[in-house]
Amino acid sequence: MDRIIRATAADGQIRAFAATTRDMAETARVYHNTSPVATAALGRLLCAGAMMGAMMKGEKDVLTLQIRGDGPIGGITVTADSAANVKGYVNNPGVMLPATAAGKLEVGGAVGRGTLSVIRDLGMKEPYIGQCALQTGEIGDDLTYYFAMSEQVPSSVGLGVLLEKTTGSVRQAGGFLIQLMPYTPDEVIDRLEKKLSQVRSVTAMLDAGMGPEQILEELLGEFHLEILGTIPTQYRCDCSRERIERVLISLGKKELEDMIAEGKPIEVNCQFCDKNYQVSVEELRGLLKQSR
Repeated sequence: MDRIIRATAADGQIRAFAATTRDMAETARVYHNTSPVATAALGRLLCAGAMMGAMMKGEKDVLTLQIRGDGPIGGITVTADSAANVKGYVNNPGVMLPATAAGKLEVGGAVGRGTLSVIRDLGMKEPYIGQCALQTGEIGDDLTYYFAMSEQVPSSVGLGVLLEKTTGSVRQAGGFLIQLMPYTPDEVIDRLEKKLSQVRSVTAMLDAGMGPEQILEELLGEFHLEILGTIPTQYRCDCSRERIERVLISLGKKELEDMIAEGKPIEVNCQFCDKNYQVSVEELRGLLKQSR
């Protein structure tokens, strides 16, 4: 089962999260029938969304991560809540690219150059929106840069998705998020930077059978790591007929009248789980009454 581990280290000067998210990435692959490179890109952003969602405090807080690039994947959207339920999609799930010279999936090439947006809806009048330019399109690097530039929090984000070569299904997925608290001494920062520069890739650690506890131990064991708790995480789409009806009502009277005039049922597709909802002309008339 997918899970996130919360921890601190260096007497609270470092806070950290690590997650295993294989089931989540595989669920997304099946829902969206993604190509290998799209599976890897979406799987990485889903893992990041889960960990960042778990950082939120409010029960109704919602986080959205959006990547918009000029690469063939077009864009990636992931939404998470504070209970670490996540969902997401890519604009072009069938994108195919040759592997890199090192034999790795070309996520950076699929994403290209563009922007990363982090939208936090915390129940205020306006959501908080942070944005930065994509640095590599590899997602982990881009989030590391985002935290430093938009939130002024020195961070390190590592994400990885490993696929079965024959089937394209997800073999391993997960990642870590490490952040330095204000006033962390330079000596701790230097030691941590040196340590992070020497560690294996996330996929290598996962493929060696390491869970999130072991990953954090490898990264932060020398900093007196303290595990604070475990949070279950999953791919969960909360679409429903009621939600679809609310969206249709929000389109307004004119739009609904045009749909009714066509005299045939409409089909609404959920981008997050690919479920189709059919709405009859009679049901559209009922929604029209509610929109007045």
